Order: sequence, then C-alpha cells, then structure tokens
Amino acid sequence: MNTARTANRALPWAVAAALAALCFYLAMRILAAGEWLAAGAFLAIAGAGFFVYLSKAAFAYRYLYPGLAAMAVFVLFPLLYTAQIGFTNYSSAHLLSESRARQYLLDQAVPDESRLMEFSLHADGGEHRIALRPVVDGVAGAVTHASAPVALRDGIEVAMQRIDAALPPLAKALPLNEVLLHRAALMRARLVMPDGMKLQYTGVREFAPVNPLWSAADGGGVREASTGTLFTPNRDKGWFEDAQGVALQPGFKVGVGFANYARMVNDAEFRGPFLSIFVWTVVFAGMTVLLTLAIGMPLAVLLNWESLKYRSIYRTLLFLPYAVPAFISILVFKGLFNQNFGEINTLLHAVFGVRPAWFADPTLAKVMILIVNTWLGYPYVMILCSGLIKSIPADLYEASALAGASPWMNFRRITAPLIIKPLAPLLVTIFAFNFNNFVVIALLTDGRPDHLNTKLPAGTTDILVSYTYRIAFQDSGQNFGLAAAISTVIFFMIALMSFANMKVAKLAAGGK
Repeated sequence: MNTARTANRALPWAVAAALAALCFYLAMRILAAGEWLAAGAFLAIAGAGFFVYLSKAAFAYRYLYPGLAAMAVFVLFPLLYTAQIGFTNYSSAHLLSESRARQYLLDQAVPDESRLMEFSLHADGGEHRIALRPVVDGVAGAVTHASAPVALRDGIEVAMQRIDAALPPLAKALPLNEVLLHRAALMRARLVMPDGMKLQYTGVREFAPVNPLWSAADGGGVREASTGTLFTPNRDKGWFEDAQGVALQPGFKVGVGFANYARMVNDAEFRGPFLSIFVWTVVFAGMTVLLTLAIGMPLAVLLNWESLKYRSIYRTLLFLPYAVPAFISILVFKGLFNQNFGEINTLLHAVFGVRPAWFADPTLAKVMILIVNTWLGYPYVMILCSGLIKSIPADLYEASALAGASPWMNFRRITAPLIIKPLAPLLVTIFAFNFNNFVVIALLTDGRPDHLNTKLPAGTTDILVSYTYRIAFQDSGQNFGLAAAISTVIFFMIALMSFANMKVAKLAAGGK
C-alpha cells in the first residue's frame, strides 16, 4: 500500500522532470540556431509554467497561465522580436550571421577543367560501381579508373582504383535517366583517386577536382585564392571588406543601434518621402472618419424616421457595401475608375468631356482612395449611429414636437449631443483601423504613383503600413531592419491612439 502511494506521488514529479528535460533540449536547439531571444523567451514561459503548476503558492494562476502564455507567445514575443530587428541591418544583403557568411565564401570553388573526368554508373547486384574516363579536348577516352561496388548514399567517399588492378569487369553502363535518379547522392559524394586527389560532381556526366576561391585567414577574415587579397569583417557595416573598402556578398547581420530610427530624421532623401507618407496617412485616416461620419450619421437619422416608407429595404441596400467582401468592392472600383474603359470616366467624358487620370495623378489617386474607403466604411458608422439613436428616450422627441422644433433642431439639440460622446471612442477606433488599412491601398493603387528621385521606392498614395511592406518585401532591397523600425514607430502611434481611446471612453462614461 505504501509502495503504491509512493509511486503515485513520484509519477507527477517524474513526468515534470521529463518535460523539463525536453524543454531544456528544445531551448538548446533554438539557441544553437542563433535565436537567443526565442530561446530565452521559451525558457521563461516554460519556467513560469513549471512554477505555476508545481507550486502551491501560485495555485490561483493556474487558470490564467494559458491565456497569459498565449499572449506572450503571439503578442509580446513578435513585438519584441520586431523591435529587436529594428536595431540591426537585417536585409536581403545581410541575411546570414557572420560565421555562416564566412563559411559560404569558404565553400565557393571552381572545377579544374584541365583534370575533368567523365563518369558512368554501372549496376552491380544491389550496389553500383563508378567508372571514370579522362576528357581531353572535350573528348572522353577509355576507362582508366573504377570503384568497387558501393551503396550510393549522401556524403560517401568512394575509393577509385586503376582499371588494370584486379577488378571484376564492369556491367553495362546505366542510361542517363537512371543515373539522374542517384544525382542527389552523387552530388555529395567524393571520389578519392589513388594519389589522394578528391573529385566532386560538377555536371550530369562529370567529376573533377575543385579549387577553392577563398581560404580562411586570421581574425575571422578570408583571403582570395587567385590574388591573395585579404578581406576582413567590418562588424559595423556587416561586410567582408578589403583595404580599399571593396565589400563581398553576402553580408552578415550586425547591430546598428538607432541608425534605422535616426535615418527617419537625419537622412533628407529618406525623410522627405517618409514625412509626406506620414502626413497622408493621418489625412487618409482622419478624412475617412469625417466622411463616413458625414454620410453614416444622416443616413442613420433618416432611417430612424418613423414615417419613412420602405425603411427596411433602404436599410438593407445601404448595408450592402459592408456585407460584400472588401477586396471584391475594391477591385470593382479599380475597374470603374479605369481611365480608358471605366464607367466613371465614360460618364464624365459624356457629360463634361474629360477623362481624369485617376491612377496617374497623385491628387486624383488620393481622392479616389477616399471615395472608395468612404463607400466601404459608411455602413459601419450608420449601424453604430442607428443603435445609439435607438437608446435616446422617445420622450425628448415628443417634447420637442410639442414645442414645434424642426428636424434640424432635433438633430442639433437632441440627437447629436446624446450620441457624440459614446460615439467618440468608436471614431478613434475607426481612425486607428484606417491608420493601418493596408488592403485598400494595396489592391487599389499599390501605393502608386511613386515619388521621383528617392533612395527607396515610395508611393504618393502609400500609407505607413503599405510603405513598410514595400521596404520589407518588395522593391526596396528587402530592408527588414528599417521596416521593423518603422513598424515599431507605428506600434507606438497605435498604442497612443488606444490610450486616447480609453481616455475618451472614460470621459464619455462620465469618469474623470
């Protein structure tokens, strides 16, 4: 009985020890991959989990831990990781670590064409033999070397022997299509000649010795084999450079401090488009709020008019832009605004004789974006205002009617004052959403037309989030470090808006 009780008590601790060992192993593997931040975060979350579920003092947190851990993994860690990238030069030219970039250079080699050997593959039972023929002036001679039967697998070394040695005769050579089935193993194989020279796979039918282009040098540098030029690592810029400053590709990732943030302020050629895009982002989000409010609120008031016939039909029709997926509406509008074939320009040409260049003129492109985004957004504001109007006591309107007030007076003195306070935090939310409204920009104009004479491609209709996307993933050299810095700035802007939203909501509720 005591033995069974002891075993029952020991089992949870044994399971916990096994899980701890597994977590430590996974953390070490993550650390070995160079992801120290991810390894630290994983250990912190795992350690907190063991403390919460094994300690009686943290019993109350057992129900909160899954949610907190999920928030740390899916919210906090991506945020910290993005912010960390913003302090580096991480880009398409600086993807690797210094050690991996150095090893990439040291692995570069060229085949020695003067000692090229043509090979053939011969089946021998369940294994294979490799035969070599020297190539002279592009013509392969007779077989001079062959191997014993070997099992082809990755990374093997095959000893080659002269054909005059005591070797069994070769079977018929395999056709090319069967040779290609073993191409992966042949590419990683090394053929060792009797004199010790090693041959590598250099073509569909060829093996040859290879000459390395670079050799290792002291101080973590590399030396060019043909010229002897020394390239040392510049750990400020992330390149291997020679004495004249000539850099080698690929570069490597290094910390650059606040250089990406300073570039937003100090680099005049970057600051100009960046500030222009920032101003347009604020104008775009702000004008969207004003225009959707200017359309949505009057429609809500109108649809709440009891004497209006067919209100349900109107309400359904006016709600449709919100019910249709946004990307479909945007692509439809993109066709409607087409300069040569769009229906909008066809009507304008028929009435006024003009065909505006909606996608080529920066001002017209911005007007077009605001029109489309207002169409997509007004139903949401209309629904919000309709719900708020329903909460207004009917007694107020009845008293107003007895006093002979006009509809405009009702709206100005009753409806607007009573709905604007609860509506204010929702308008801040709409502003924050449109501040990062990537979809409408990407699908409608893709940020174009572009600014001219800029270091990084920047569109006149880009907002910050679409500009960041272009820097990170499109035509700006995939500058992940700079994009991460801009993303961090956007995060703090949205955080300030959220803080303002909470303040506005508190004031709307009557708090201080």
